[in-house]
Amino acid sequence: MVRLLRAVAVPATLVVLVTLAGVVLGRVYAGSLLTMLVAGAAVGSVLVSVVARRLPSWLVAPVSVLAMLGWTAVSLRVAATDAQLPGGFVEVAGDAAGNAIPRLLTAMIPVQATPDTVLLPVVAAWLAGLAGAEVALRAGRVLLGYLPPVLLHAGAVYVVGPNAEPAIGATVAVVVTAALGLAVSSRPPDGDPVDGLSPAGRSGLRARLAVASAAGTAVVVALAALLGPAVAALVETRPVDPRRYVQPPQVETLDENPLIRISGWALNPEQELFQVATDLPGGAGLTDPADPGQGTAAGDAAARIRLAVLSDYDGVTWRVGATYRNAGRVLPATEPAPYATVETVRQEITVGDLSGRLLPAVPTPREVSGARVAYDPGTGTLIRPEGLTPGLRYAVTSARERPDNNLLATANTPAGDAVARVLHVPDGAPEQLRRLATQLAEENGAPYARAAAIEQWLAEHYRLVADAPSGHAYPNLAFFLFGPRNGGGQRGTSEQFAASFAVLGRLAGLPTRVAVGFAAPSSGPVRAADAYAWPEVLFDGLGWVAFDPLPRPDEEPRPVEEDFRPQPEDPPPSEQPEPTLEPTASSPAQAAPGGPADGGGVPTPVLVGGTGGGLLLVVVALLVTLAGLRRAQTRARLHRGDPGHRIAGAWRELTDTLRLAGQPVAADLSATEVAAVAGRTLAEATRRDVVTAEATSTVNRTDAENTADEDRPVSTAAQLAVDDLATLINQVGFAPGTATAEQAEIAAEAATTYSATLRAAHPLWRRLLWAVHPGPLRWPR
Repeated sequence: MVRLLRAVAVPATLVVLVTLAGVVLGRVYAGSLLTMLVAGAAVGSVLVSVVARRLPSWLVAPVSVLAMLGWTAVSLRVAATDAQLPGGFVEVAGDAAGNAIPRLLTAMIPVQATPDTVLLPVVAAWLAGLAGAEVALRAGRVLLGYLPPVLLHAGAVYVVGPNAEPAIGATVAVVVTAALGLAVSSRPPDGDPVDGLSPAGRSGLRARLAVASAAGTAVVVALAALLGPAVAALVETRPVDPRRYVQPPQVETLDENPLIRISGWALNPEQELFQVATDLPGGAGLTDPADPGQGTAAGDAAARIRLAVLSDYDGVTWRVGATYRNAGRVLPATEPAPYATVETVRQEITVGDLSGRLLPAVPTPREVSGARVAYDPGTGTLIRPEGLTPGLRYAVTSARERPDNNLLATANTPAGDAVARVLHVPDGAPEQLRRLATQLAEENGAPYARAAAIEQWLAEHYRLVADAPSGHAYPNLAFFLFGPRNGGGQRGTSEQFAASFAVLGRLAGLPTRVAVGFAAPSSGPVRAADAYAWPEVLFDGLGWVAFDPLPRPDEEPRPVEEDFRPQPEDPPPSEQPEPTLEPTASSPAQAAPGGPADGGGVPTPVLVGGTGGGLLLVVVALLVTLAGLRRAQTRARLHRGDPGHRIAGAWRELTDTLRLAGQPVAADLSATEVAAVAGRTLAEATRRDVVTAEATSTVNRTDAENTADEDRPVSTAAQLAVDDLATLINQVGFAPGTATAEQAEIAAEAATTYSATLRAAHPLWRRLLWAVHPGPLRWPR
């Protein structure tokens, strides 16, 4: 029994060690198929070495490799069947052999067990089992034979990287299994090894064993003392993700910005792009969700099949900006919006003349079969890395969200760094666009009201045509919105409508993006005429909500000049800009926002007799009352409420101070950008004050000295205080409830310091006017 246990101990230990490496790697795979295939490779490789132990050593490796090829073929077929991949076995195996490493390192987490993602782990597991068994069983070096499985385990830990929890359990199991295997295999079968030796031989053997044990113990203790702290420090360190060294699939310009394809498709309306067959659970046909706006583009019997989502805008072009990861049949699920219902929609799509790599699908795809895909979870955009080919047929199961439209009127929109990408307005926005966005926002306070106002403005004032040239850079949008009606302006395709809505929405403080897709029937061909673009707005608790700014076909658009106020100071563009514009390095002119502070000060009355004296008393009483109300407002903001409210109050004091100084901040600016505006405002005010105070001495200085003073940045405690205040307001916005009373005191001091410093840089009459200005008492928040 003991001999049998020793004979089985080493092979069993090797099988367990190799399988544990598969367990570690399987943590980033969907399902347990990868772990089972690796376990099969471990058993097969060790079993071949045990059975072929009596064969010559040179013959074992070829026999084991042949067995490995057989098991690999079985594994690839099982994985291909599980993933429902099209194509024959030779085609699938060849593709897996040529792309195993890059696809494994660029695959989306969780990784689908497909032939290309299981090939490398199965082959590596087999080779590790073969090497370990040959060294441990044939050469008798058991400890050295454990090295290949241990290296395989370390490689699996590295590949997993930060994409899973630390593999503490599996690593401990490796150590325990190896120790048990060594203990059982090294136990002598009979008696003490010193039996049969002379007394002198026994003494010498025991002495050598004692010295060897002491030396080994000393080495282990020394290594633990030297390497222990360094290894312990790595426990809290986030490991490096090897995936960052491998470039994920890339797309061409037409796929990065499919918005520019709208005008081309509009000129070839009968071109058949693909066929679609769609159904809902229970066999119901697919209908489009109710649009918040006109809803004329999709129709009641059509569905929005999305091609791409474009979130990035640089003033010239919209881009998807996606990072595509190779994905299997099952795509990673995301949490639906709390106040939205989810419907499962299945589509079968057969590609016709549609080119590129983007795959059309109803949002949001959850499962794809019939085509190998790469996926960007942030936008929900699918691509086929090999490109689309006529006749390609695939099926998509989507989780379509339908927001509760009853909650839209009171819903808020998110803000902060998490949505900065879809709030960003690039520099150079035409002043006319800003004035129009301000006009629509001032008349509509709630986020949904602002979005609906922009939607209605576009639908009522512009004409939808098929022959408008492509283009959505700032000049193109300005011509579309304000160009002469008899010269090609105020008319465009859905490209200009969607892009204009998204830019105006961001200028009004709404998180927006542009989607490109098709108004598709539930079953039948989808033609080029069905292609269009639509804007989407992100609402708290509701997710992305689509809007339809396209005009009704039976309504005549109203001239923009009748409703756009104030009248443009600069004439609108009179010629259509070029359809295609490349980014340029020229920096747009920075228009100073706002103007001088409101001239709402009370003029000095002319005292005429007793009536003039009474009027003076009324004016003085009014000024004293305003000053008292302002001081009470400041105290309430800075010293009442919880720390979060006090920090928000300090931020309002800062923005009111900037507005009083003639530099109101736009609603689309982040806290960091507002802090930068505050720094520039303080620098300019301080520089003017210094120049005025030292006017006489400046005459006697050289031009170089004066220029140096003008260019020297003003670094004051007030500017540092504003930076601290911006950090605190970001904390309140992104981590509510975490602010402390000490931080609230810091915010109050920062707002007070900045306000006092900025006021001190202005004339006395201006400071007195600020103290009684009624604006902060009535300005909306």
